[in-house]
Amino acid sequence: LFSQWQATILARETACLSLDDRRVIDHELCATGPGGEPARAVAMGLRQLENAAKKLAISLDQASVVARAANAAKDRRVSLRPAPDTMTWLGALLPVKDGVAVFAALDRAANAARAAGDERSRGQVMADTLVDRITGREAAGAKPRVEVKIVMTADALSNDSEQTAMVEGYGPVPATWAREALADADVFIRRLFTDPAGQLVAMESRSRKAPDGLAEFITTRDGGVCRTNGCDAPIRNIDHIQRHTDGGTTSAENLQGLCERCNLDGEFSTLAA
Repeated sequence: LFSQWQATILARETACLSLDDRRVIDHELCATGPGGEPARAVAMGLRQLENAAKKLAISLDQASVVARAANAAKDRRVSLRPAPDTMTWLGALLPVKDGVAVFAALDRAANAARAAGDERSRGQVMADTLVDRITGREAAGAKPRVEVKIVMTADALSNDSEQTAMVEGYGPVPATWAREALADADVFIRRLFTDPAGQLVAMESRSRKAPDGLAEFITTRDGGVCRTNGCDAPIRNIDHIQRHTDGGTTSAENLQGLCERCNLDGEFSTLAA
């Protein structure tokens, strides 16, 4: 059977082609044979189908495929997602030449380390090399100036505490893990303490724009995520709940972290009103 995901792959890889060219590929991959043989796509794995669709698309309209690839490079980005057990998924969407080059460099580092008797697995060497080179940690053994903010109560510092702490950009972590991170950190750890109810100490400024310290406080308080209900985008702007022009103060109580889109939507809504 031709699955929904196979159909998605086929549509994705041929989206830049004309309707006539897409029909040609559909016939090549999805039509049954003259003797009732199953369609070629049915017997293919997902990667095989993807490659077959790409090859046909290139042979039919190479210019469109090249133009699509050039436009796709504008979407290059890096992302970070929480993973279980205080781990994270660090991902990068890169042009193929850059992605292959990065992986090849890490692979060479793993080969060299393994040949020298390094007991770490290939994956471990590649992951450690990535961190070393990006943060600059490998240069003369110097610790990089990279900051990780851990929000915790003062009680969570005690060895017998079972409370949780919060790592900005990740989420809750065991207090034990946080204490170990503070004791043996390869990055600069900034501790932000809360009261037993989990509230950070309030801060206030007389300026219209939140100063760096207050902006950082708001970002940490809001967990680095836009305050708009249902929005999971990262905070890009610190803005007033009650507008400054309407008498709103530049204080922790009247500031919120918003993503760029939600902040602009709020401004446009206010202007329209």
